[in-house]
Amino acid sequence: MTPGQTIQIFVNGQPANAPGALSVRELLAFLKIDASRVAVELNRAIVHKQDWEQAMVKEGAQVEIVWFVGGG
Repeated sequence: MTPGQTIQIFVNGQPANAPGALSVRELLAFLKIDASRVAVELNRAIVHKQDWEQAMVKEGAQVEIVWFVGGG
């Protein structure tokens, strides 16, 4: 992948562009999402937080991000 090249992925069903293949943790940072308050599914499989560095988001990936909400 050349510098500046982007890939298309889907985040919560919506098309999005990312700056090349990223780890799940890097994608959350790129999207400015607080990683302490979310769960992530990548291509229909839950990615455990300890695996976020190794799980790569590549072209065409389907990412679902679920936010934890407090209260009651």
